[in-house]
Amino acid sequence: SWPKPSKPRPIVTFGAGSIVGDAHFPAYRKAGFPVAGLYDPDHARAEKLASQWGVTAFGSVEEAAAVEGAIFDLATPPSRHADVLKSLPDGAVALIQKPMGSNLAEATAILEICRARKLHAAVNFQLRFAPMMLALKGAIGKGWLGEIVDFDAWLALATPWQLWEFLLKAPRVEIAMHSIHYLDLIRQLLGDPKGVHAKTLGHPNHAVAQTRTSAILDYGDT
Repeated sequence: SWPKPSKPRPIVTFGAGSIVGDAHFPAYRKAGFPVAGLYDPDHARAEKLASQWGVTAFGSVEEAAAVEGAIFDLATPPSRHADVLKSLPDGAVALIQKPMGSNLAEATAILEICRARKLHAAVNFQLRFAPMMLALKGAIGKGWLGEIVDFDAWLALATPWQLWEFLLKAPRVEIAMHSIHYLDLIRQLLGDPKGVHAKTLGHPNHAVAQTRTSAILDYGDT
């Protein structure tokens, strides 16, 4: 674990969706990190969530971005990341929810904005920092598991895609919004593969473009 900062900086969140109220705010409170407030274009939703957590519902992006010394949490759809980042002060610290844009062009634009504004930004891949995954990484690094010759991840779960309306029209959903966590974890543990074979599919019971993914990461002959 890392030591807690002696003077935690205030957190300002962009977005008032379920992930903020169900995950971000509870985690920040448990860790003892102060939340200054949040902004969402749906002000009624922002006010409702703010009242539940005793924080401020800002009236505009500019007002939220003006909080001095804040760390900005972008819990926004990927297509909105760039506009929010443009509003932040130069040199600000930002945590961007995955994915980094809806496509390569948006991700490239976000990278250019961060460099031009000298933002200290990261994309939120929290699985690699989960306690059990840090322990696994340490065990692999110390050779306790011997030579790693195979890694298998198999998940069967019901993802509530309906909670995120913006996904209904997205051309790429499952890998970018879900399996990306496991792919990032594998890269953290084993490094980058030489190639990837993947197939992602929809499901007749869901309206989103894809809900299932099968992927093989090629690390060569091991």
